[in-house]
Amino acid sequence: MPRSDTYNTKQKELIVNTIKKEKKEFTVKEIYEELNKSIGLTTIYRLVDKLVEEGILLKSISNDNTTHYQYLSKCEEENHFYLKCDKCGDLEHVDCDCIDGLTKHIFKEHDFKPNKEHIIINGICKNCSKEY
Repeated sequence: MPRSDTYNTKQKELIVNTIKKEKKEFTVKEIYEELNKSIGLTTIYRLVDKLVEEGILLKSISNDNTTHYQYLSKCEEENHFYLKCDKCGDLEHVDCDCIDGLTKHIFKEHDFKPNKEHIIINGICKNCSKEY
């Protein structure tokens, strides 16, 4: 394997490992800083875009037009969804058959087929609700 391919693979591995450690939303610049600016922003943006396309990262844009990303852990179960805290940004993976009834209802009553891989329910987590 040519040196450049090996180098790119090592860069990708570093970026992906850094992303997987993030429990909250992050920006590309935060990953860049976390990697001590050792990998170029363009390389990070390119890989992050690819991970969004593959459904590995969730992309959202905040009110101030900042693009944030969040790692979505892979699940082999068909009936799962994510709970996302609007206050702390925590994203919890949930395996639960109740989501199947909801997706069937949406399809039957609203002629819309939800993507079961990326159902995210926003709200306030137990830890943050204690603060109210």
